[in-house]
Amino acid sequence: MTNRTPSQLSFPGCQRRRVEASFSGGHVTSDGGALLLRQVDRKTGLLAAATKALVDPRRTKSCRHSAVSLLRQRVYGLALGYEDLNDHDTLRTDMALQTAVDRDTDLASAPTLCRWENRMDRQTAWALHEVLVNQFIASHKRPPKELVLDFDATDDRVHGGQEGRFFHGYYDHYCFLPLYVFCGDQLLAAYLRPSKIDGAKHAGAILKLLVKRLREAWPKVRIVFRGDSGFCRHWVLGWCERHHVNYIVGVARNARLQALAQPLLDHANERFEATGDKQRHFGQVHYAAASWKRPRRVIVKAEHSAQGANPRYIVTNMDGDAQTLYDTVYCARGEMENRIKEQQLDLFADRTSCHHWWANQFRLLLASLAYTLLETLRRLGLKGTELARAQCGTIRLKLLKIGAVIVRNTRRVRFLLSSAYPYQKLFATVAARLDTS
Repeated sequence: MTNRTPSQLSFPGCQRRRVEASFSGGHVTSDGGALLLRQVDRKTGLLAAATKALVDPRRTKSCRHSAVSLLRQRVYGLALGYEDLNDHDTLRTDMALQTAVDRDTDLASAPTLCRWENRMDRQTAWALHEVLVNQFIASHKRPPKELVLDFDATDDRVHGGQEGRFFHGYYDHYCFLPLYVFCGDQLLAAYLRPSKIDGAKHAGAILKLLVKRLREAWPKVRIVFRGDSGFCRHWVLGWCERHHVNYIVGVARNARLQALAQPLLDHANERFEATGDKQRHFGQVHYAAASWKRPRRVIVKAEHSAQGANPRYIVTNMDGDAQTLYDTVYCARGEMENRIKEQQLDLFADRTSCHHWWANQFRLLLASLAYTLLETLRRLGLKGTELARAQCGTIRLKLLKIGAVIVRNTRRVRFLLSSAYPYQKLFATVAARLDTS
């Protein structure tokens, strides 16, 4: 028996009017803002450059879907909020995404995209990281005076039998342990790692490569390495000192540091007992761990409140007042955690469900490319607006998820955006700023 969709549906009336519905509205999309993704991609050339980094062994003349088409489809889909390959079984017919990808026929199916992802290898991952760094360099109109490189690791929980997945005692589940590097809001590296390793593993090698490339572009730039206590490793600090790189890194609390800082800790405790107010006092000590060749400057934050003592320690080779370095320089690294949340919660960087390792690394980089597009849209298109500091999920909701009727013929493609859309002026402003004509 054939199931047929009724031509017209009836609903209870409203204000003496009949309410009817039918599936005859033509091509309607919820992603009218995909045009902005196309604009920012064209302005930066990001995915065109990334395509050159991809290894494509196919015979291109007999392929229906080019490498750049596949890459745009997947990255735009992530930016628009479609996390799974299965979404593309229906998304492939969406005219908004087709137009963004520069096609007027059906896009690739989920199986085609899956086979494409599983062809990726180490060479591709290396080349895509080069694209990210080159995009970062190209985003500066003039040489910067200082660059602060934030390093941090996070857990990427897995539920299957993926290659390289291990149980992590701290996070209490099976996961990967990707390493991220940001400079401000801009992403420089998203490096997938197994979780059975030291959290700082390969951080020194990545720092070395980044410093070399950045100094090739800007020989006089001052570079600062910043990280939490998980990156306080003697080989990293020693390399920074030998290559004139500043560092400001957390140090884990231990008995020796406590003993050196005890006079300041006692002073904070005494002042709290005398006043009842929370106390924050700063000082410094010279401390050398057993693995260090010499003592280094360690800034001490002696904090005491009703919850008790809460000391913190950071090691640095930077000059300046202890409290200023702690509050202004070190604590600013907390913003990086928001950027990682954008990666995982808004752009699905934790959807590493492929069996093979390099396919999962590629998925991490696809999310990174989607983040780079949205960060560029925010930096160039939204500067000085109410969404200048909005997170990726908010940008998607307010600028990309717009209802539209699409009319396409041989001469033009018309997006009839919703007349009730509340951010019309902002959308027009962003489109004008990203215009490449």
